[in-house]
Amino acid sequence: MTFSSVVFLFMFFPVTFLLYALIRQKTMRNIILVIASLVFYAFGEPVAVMIMLISIVLNYICGRLAAGEKHAKLAVFFAVIINIGLLIAYKYTGFFVTQFNNLTGFSVHVPNIRLPIGISFFTFQGMSYVIDVYRDKKLVQKNLFYVLLYIAFFPQLIAGPIVRYEDIAKQIEEREFTIDRISRGMNRFIYGLGKKVLIANQMGFVADTMFSFAPGSIGTPEAWIGAVCYTLQIFFDFSGYSDMAIGLGCVFGFDFKDNFNYPFISGSIQEFWRRWHISLSTWFKEYVYIPLGGNRKGNARTTINKLLVFFLTGFWHGANFTFIVWGMIHGFCQMLETYQIIPTKKKWFKPIGHIYTMLVVVLAFVLFRADTLSQGFGIIGQMFNCSMGDSAVNAKILSCLTGLFIVALVFAVLLSTPVFKVIRAKFEKTKSVNLYNYVAYIGSLVVFALAILSLLSSKYNPFIYFRF
Repeated sequence: MTFSSVVFLFMFFPVTFLLYALIRQKTMRNIILVIASLVFYAFGEPVAVMIMLISIVLNYICGRLAAGEKHAKLAVFFAVIINIGLLIAYKYTGFFVTQFNNLTGFSVHVPNIRLPIGISFFTFQGMSYVIDVYRDKKLVQKNLFYVLLYIAFFPQLIAGPIVRYEDIAKQIEEREFTIDRISRGMNRFIYGLGKKVLIANQMGFVADTMFSFAPGSIGTPEAWIGAVCYTLQIFFDFSGYSDMAIGLGCVFGFDFKDNFNYPFISGSIQEFWRRWHISLSTWFKEYVYIPLGGNRKGNARTTINKLLVFFLTGFWHGANFTFIVWGMIHGFCQMLETYQIIPTKKKWFKPIGHIYTMLVVVLAFVLFRADTLSQGFGIIGQMFNCSMGDSAVNAKILSCLTGLFIVALVFAVLLSTPVFKVIRAKFEKTKSVNLYNYVAYIGSLVVFALAILSLLSSKYNPFIYFRF
């Protein structure tokens, strides 16, 4: 079940919301959210829900031990082993066995293990909870039910944002449920739904069409169109889902931090990662980069630490060399920027900094999307060799550029910049702010209606981060 599915929009969420609104007792409200979260997860993963519950219980026990003095370090060690072990077992076993066979010539059976949805997210939250308790004993939660709600809460369960326990600890025990929060939350949810359904899906259809053909048959303009469309798809798909999660959290009284901050306006790869998937980059900074020494042990060690972090960032996304190379491209660019080999701090470079950044981002995302490195590099080659490709293939790709696509592309470009944020800020300084808010809410209703019409009229509604 995804937030953009008809089942969620017209059955799951309305029932959960009504039950939550009718029952005022805070303990019962927490019970409703936990039951709803388990139903939400079990809808798509009826067996894997037990894996998640076992993970939560083990992290709770490790958290209790980490709050003590006697076995605190051992508890953190076991928490890391348990969570990383789950990821390796379910996400990377097939990859490692395949590489072992390739290196040795053996024919060890490659297990076909179904990847539990959201495992990359709930294991990271479990680990961060135990580590944070070890660092600050006051954060320990003795109530298992609260830890269960923290990790399993359905808005952020399967695709983040990755939430730190200390950020919502007080809200788990005491929070507001008001008309204002419901209004703001639903407005943010609809904004994310529109980004996902009306923009990401339009971009995704074009990208999927381009990537479905052999690289050599794709013309240069069509290769660029597909690459740019995928870049926009993954941004609006994932940031839209994050907006929906943040909106749902707001409705039920939780405040999640923003996960994206206009990454496509960045003038360097370093800035890009301060704006892209903020909860993940913050997680790696807090729990990998800084513990490794950060930038405190000289330039060489700093470089190694950054490259390791980006290797792990790529590998976290999936068991494929395409993700690893994607991560390393970003890591190497950051290294070159740090040493000013790519002079991002020079005034003369700033006018072209955005072009350089977007070129790296788009090309790296081609590899991220590709099934194999050969396919990815093949498409990148087509992007630069001025190839005409196969006319029938090009015609098929160009046929996807409908009127709806053009409208979606215009809004994609506008929403990739803070133009509407700037307009709102100007209105807030005038007496017309109420009129702006009224128009914005009317706009939300229009977006919601269009999104529903799109969902009902089309079967194409992929969700990229289900893969991770």
